[in-house]
Amino acid sequence: MAIIRPFNALRPPAERAAQVAAVPYDVVNTAEARELAAGNPWSFLHVSRPEIDLPDDTAIYSDEVYAKAATNFEELKRKCPLKSEETPSLYIYRLQMGDQEQTGIVACCSIDEYDQDIVRKHERTRRDKEDDRTRHILVLRAQTGPVFLTYRAQAAD
Repeated sequence: MAIIRPFNALRPPAERAAQVAAVPYDVVNTAEARELAAGNPWSFLHVSRPEIDLPDDTAIYSDEVYAKAATNFEELKRKCPLKSEETPSLYIYRLQMGDQEQTGIVACCSIDEYDQDIVRKHERTRRDKEDDRTRHILVLRAQTGPVFLTYRAQAAD
């Protein structure tokens, strides 16, 4: 069984939460992300898809993109501002599409358990995408997008 842990989330003030909230980085292309974030300096797309703030011909895996992500993240933390929760917590996360609803928790889990298939991979990902998000995490020193893990229901003992 996988081990999960609480963490200290960074959160915007309640009055800015809707402006900060953004679609996952991988469901929009650069042009769509640029359009969604237009006129909204608080959109998290400036962090998760920082190429939207660079010239159109910028290579999306260039050093410049990761540097822009770090700059945008620091600016968002300072100016929005994003504040760290005082107490490590687990968070409820709900996805709804039409009549389908999934509810889970947001927590930290072990990359070692992921690599050992204790936490099973839900899809086959491309190496360039894995490397991109790994570099993004390392540059920002933060995990900025959830990984949705599921499990089979088990009868209670």
